[in-house]
Amino acid sequence: MLLLLGFRTIIEDLHGELARRGHPDARPLHGFVCQALGRDGATAAELGRRLGVSKQAAGKTIDALERLGYADRAKDPHDARRKIVMLTPHGEDMLRKSVPIFDALRADWERALGPMRLRALEADLRTVTSGRAMRLDIPGWFGNAA
Repeated sequence: MLLLLGFRTIIEDLHGELARRGHPDARPLHGFVCQALGRDGATAAELGRRLGVSKQAAGKTIDALERLGYADRAKDPHDARRKIVMLTPHGEDMLRKSVPIFDALRADWERALGPMRLRALEADLRTVTSGRAMRLDIPGWFGNAA
């Protein structure tokens, strides 16, 4: 639970600062989705695969990103039947601003823990998560009670 709390703390702090820098509507999921879209964009199906969610779930998130001005759907130049989701300048701005904010938050952790302890923590987390893909289907994961 402490790992989850650490993750939430840094992500919530990042989004608080993003809000102060012109992105008050950005939510953690939006940032992960914008990163998954990348510079070349993706179809809803491709995005769903990248995020580990259904095409329908990806489509709902894309709709939200469009309403907020972070992404647009465009015709695929290679296949008129497909729509490619691309970041808008507003979406690119959010990602660009998030990098130095995250770096500053990590620096806060480094000051609190010390550089060697933080590097050791990060190395240990890489070891125990090795080979696992980052999936964003958190509600589904919590809801799958056996």
